[in-house]
Amino acid sequence: MSIVAFIGLGNMGLPMAKNLLGAGHTVRGFDLSGEVRAACTEAGGIACAAVTEAVEGADVVITMLPSGAIVKSVYGEVFTAAKAGALFIDSSTIDVATAREVASEAADKGFTMVDAPVSGGVGGAAAGTLAFMVGGTEEAFKSAEPILDPMGAKIVHCGQSGNGQAAKACNNMLLAISMIGVSEAFNLGRSLGLDDQTFFDVASNASGQCWSLTSYCPVPGPVETSPANNDYNPGFATALMLKDLRLAMEAAGSTGANTPLGKLSEEIYTAMNDAGNGGVDFSGVIKHLSGDL
Repeated sequence: MSIVAFIGLGNMGLPMAKNLLGAGHTVRGFDLSGEVRAACTEAGGIACAAVTEAVEGADVVITMLPSGAIVKSVYGEVFTAAKAGALFIDSSTIDVATAREVASEAADKGFTMVDAPVSGGVGGAAAGTLAFMVGGTEEAFKSAEPILDPMGAKIVHCGQSGNGQAAKACNNMLLAISMIGVSEAFNLGRSLGLDDQTFFDVASNASGQCWSLTSYCPVPGPVETSPANNDYNPGFATALMLKDLRLAMEAAGSTGANTPLGKLSEEIYTAMNDAGNGGVDFSGVIKHLSGDL
C-alpha cells in the first residue's frame, strides 16, 4: 500500500480520498478548509496543515484543484517537498496547455506525472465509480492505474500529457450540447401536448436516445435518480459545466476547431449562470430555456 498525499479535499476530493483509505492506502490530506481537514481525520486520514507537510515522504501526490493557475502554484510547492520517484496525479479539470506545462516541468525534475480528470460527479466520487481520462506516457499510466482503481470504474489512457484534459473538454462539451437538445425536445413536446413520460418512452428507445436522456433526464419522473427529481440540486452544477465549456472553447480557439454548437452552449449556460443559477444542476437548463428559471 502507498502513502498518498491528497491536495484539495472538496466535494470531489474528500470522497475520492475516502475510497483510497478504504483500499488500505495511507492518506495525508490538505485543504484550505479546516472543516474539511477535520472530516479527513474523521474518515481515518491524516490531516496536514500545509501542502509540503502532506507531500513530504509520500509515494503519490494527487491534486484536485479548481483552476490551472492554482495547479501551477501548488506544484511549485510539491516539487520542493516531494521525494525522489514520487508519482503525481492531477485530477483537476484545467486547460490542456497548463497540464502539459506542469507535466513537462515534473519530468524535467525527474518525477512521473499524469493528468487524470474525472467524469461522474459527486455521486461517482462517493461510489468509487468515476471515469478517469488519463494523459501521460504508457509507463506513467501503468504506475497510476492501481492508485486510480479504488476511485474509478473506468480508467482510459488517452495518450500524451494533456490528452486527459483534452478528452474531458470534448466530452463535457458534448454533454452540454446533448442536454440542451434533450431539454428543447421535452419543451417542444410539452408545447404540443405530449406527456413527458410518453416522450421519454419513445425517445429512449429510438434514435434520440443518449445519456442526457436515459441516465440524467432533465424532467421529473422518468429517471428516479436524476436531479430533476430532487428540485435540480446539483450532481453537476451549472457553474462547473460553464467552466468546462469555457475550457473547451479556449481549446477550440487555440486549435482553430469549428465548434458552433459548443459556442452556443457556452452562451446558454453563461446566461443561466449570470441569472443567479450557477448552483442549479446543469440539467436545469430545461427550465432556463422555458423561462421558468
